[in-house]
Amino acid sequence: MKKIGIREVLPFFALTAVAVGSLFFPTAEAFADTSKYVTGDITWVLISTALVFLMTPGLAFFYGGMVNRKNVLSTMIKSFVAAGIVTVLWITVGYGMSFGTTIGGVIGNPMSHLFYKGVVSGAPWVGGPTIPLTLFSLFQLMFAIITPALVVGAVAERVRFTSYALFIVLFCVFIYFPVCHWAWHPDGFLFKMGVLDFAGGTVVHITAGCAALAGALVLKRRKSHIDNIENHPANVPYVLIGTGLLWFGWFGFNAGSALAANTLAVSAFATTNTAAATAGLSWMFFDVLRGKKPSVQGFCIGAVVGLVAITPGAGFVGIAHSAFIGFVAAIISNLAVSLRSKTKVDDTLDVFPCHGIGGIVGMLLTGVFASHAVNSAVGLDATANHQGLFFGGDLFFTQLKGMVIVASYSFIVGWLIFKFINFVNPLRVSEDEESAGLDESQHGENYVQGTLLVRSEGIIEERPVH
Repeated sequence: MKKIGIREVLPFFALTAVAVGSLFFPTAEAFADTSKYVTGDITWVLISTALVFLMTPGLAFFYGGMVNRKNVLSTMIKSFVAAGIVTVLWITVGYGMSFGTTIGGVIGNPMSHLFYKGVVSGAPWVGGPTIPLTLFSLFQLMFAIITPALVVGAVAERVRFTSYALFIVLFCVFIYFPVCHWAWHPDGFLFKMGVLDFAGGTVVHITAGCAALAGALVLKRRKSHIDNIENHPANVPYVLIGTGLLWFGWFGFNAGSALAANTLAVSAFATTNTAAATAGLSWMFFDVLRGKKPSVQGFCIGAVVGLVAITPGAGFVGIAHSAFIGFVAAIISNLAVSLRSKTKVDDTLDVFPCHGIGGIVGMLLTGVFASHAVNSAVGLDATANHQGLFFGGDLFFTQLKGMVIVASYSFIVGWLIFKFINFVNPLRVSEDEESAGLDESQHGENYVQGTLLVRSEGIIEERPVH
């Protein structure tokens, strides 16, 4: 049996401390005045919350299908484990840091909702007056879960599982929760600047994409990347399944961000589908123009890029303009992937070119096409026009400033986080472990040609996968 050290003991005792600590926070509270709630809105946001959660297993299939077959399980579990780690963080300090009483517009007070204190009995969120505060919090939790999971694709096939688990904690505390507060809390400084992010293009995709780039640089290149060995996707049907789940879940991600069953949700639903469809075709047809075949994986990646790009503006731009956003974002990300492949940057599944660049393009194009006619939250009054450039407004420059702030912060802090983790616990597996595959070296399991190999006490048992 493997000798247990302090690094193996700490995670269990940290969880134990949380579990025991929860006993001192009785939260059997009654809901606030229910006369304010609208049943239809509650139903829609409940469904949307479940849809956004479904995106995490969707992402696991999407990433798992694209990596080498020796790393399928290790890649997929890193998405799933985020659901566990982030949920525990969220109910303890995460919700308070994101949406609690502001501290200078930079971060929420983590003590304001420690162990969900006051969430059940609290008044509805200002942006969702017809749903319980608890439901708003759970909806936001699903966004927090998937964001660190996005980073997995950049560091796949070489990052140690325990180190990645620590990354999830530090990423949430030092990047996601602060940026979430900046952009989505009414007292956050980006919110007060007038930066628009309807459903997370900035908060989710730019933060994850820029942190992913930092991680790829800190971990350096895989041996197969150095040796210029082409790694074939383990299971392209997994990529298709993952894309379908992501596309389906994204309707909750974007349309659910209206926080009500209203016409804004309908508009966001339509822009989401339009951008994804246009971007999938744009990526595929652009590949054909460059002499490639119209690949299954190409359409899937393009569709996801379109979903990323429309996210910040889903509830701010018109349906027709969403087609243009998807079309342009797919081409720019496609070129970014091509450019990245000519460098020594080993972003395994091109998280930065797709999510980082896709989020940046979407945020900036929101500054071009956001319209007061779509959403009254887009500023327009007798003295100022804060709509998109397309409508003669000045929103683009606000979006540009917000993008620079978030991208720079996420990359720098992400780089520091990865460096710190590498100092306390090696980030990379050994060369032998990398060659054997992370499924075997990190988890004692392997998904190989339809067979799950399970190692137990030195014995490998072969089980068919159904």
